[in-house]
Amino acid sequence: MSASDSESIAPLSPQQADILKTFREQLFAEGILHEGDSIGTDDPTLLRFLRARKFNLNESKKMIQNCQHWRKTVSGIGIDELYNRMDPFDYPGREHVFNSWSMSFHKTRSAEHSINMHRAVPYVEQKGRPVNIQSFEGLNLPELYKHVAPETVVESVVVNGDALPREVFPAASRAAGRRIEQSLVIVDLKGFGLSQFWQVKSLVQISFQISQDYYPEMMGQLAIINAPSSFTFIWSAVKPWLSKETVDKVDILGKDYKDVLLQLVDVDNLPAGLGGNCTCSDAGGCVLSSAGPWMDERLAKKAMEKEGAYSAGPDESCTPTETPSEQISSTSTQSEESVEPVNAIDEKVIRGDSTVEAVTATLEVS
Repeated sequence: MSASDSESIAPLSPQQADILKTFREQLFAEGILHEGDSIGTDDPTLLRFLRARKFNLNESKKMIQNCQHWRKTVSGIGIDELYNRMDPFDYPGREHVFNSWSMSFHKTRSAEHSINMHRAVPYVEQKGRPVNIQSFEGLNLPELYKHVAPETVVESVVVNGDALPREVFPAASRAAGRRIEQSLVIVDLKGFGLSQFWQVKSLVQISFQISQDYYPEMMGQLAIINAPSSFTFIWSAVKPWLSKETVDKVDILGKDYKDVLLQLVDVDNLPAGLGGNCTCSDAGGCVLSSAGPWMDERLAKKAMEKEGAYSAGPDESCTPTETPSEQISSTSTQSEESVEPVNAIDEKVIRGDSTVEAVTATLEVS
């Protein structure tokens, strides 16, 4: 896979290439990174952390070290074991969680034309990105917690995030024939108001913090649709949690969003409820279907296993197929700065060293 096939905007400067080389050497020499670590050891992965800290070597090293600690300790078992136990596409209680806060991956960007709003990102570099659609229309955490424990809800957010580099991006890359490393996120706020915001405030804050600290540079664009009249207040509360670079990726739309979405996503890939043609009627509806190259690969693997023709390990279909020489040494030029810290209990949840009681206290405080 050549550099022209990646999502890169510009090649690395000689100075940045030297920093990347030094970064890699120091991470391995200091035992922060090891071959085979599920965080990824390729250049594009390391570059996400470097870009998130503006190529500051020490800050980037600290960021990835903290991420590695979190990955080893989250939920008391580590991310790899958590992902093995909790399939983000099929876990007990998933339907209840999605009835309250759906966060489904749904196909990819494949429209023949696009607008880039206020970002100078060539569309050819956005085509093929997975679409993540989130809705809060049925949000009712007290009702949800009758069926699903609060800590399970947090864990669902964690595995949903880890699905991106583990399964979603690799599958999207194979389908597009080039490396895909960022997603388009659509957040539908239909029926969402202040009462719902106070319910989900801590959980949303945790979600953003996890995304920025442990999965940097993976969101290419965030489109917020059906923003309510109270959104000005809600945004003023949410904005301090976000880095400037994340804020720059956000586009806030009202109710007249359909034309915009159809310039971002092909009509056949956009759910009917958002103005597209897709219903996923053969898979239980768009919200629960997880339709896309990642699900196609899962279904193909199951079919092969059923026929006894698949002998690979459980994660083989979830890893990039590129050889080291094919891995692309660049990604989005956007970076992320330090953000306002969360409260002490939320911080423990994010770090991964919290108790179940601390998680529950965090989410039930409001």
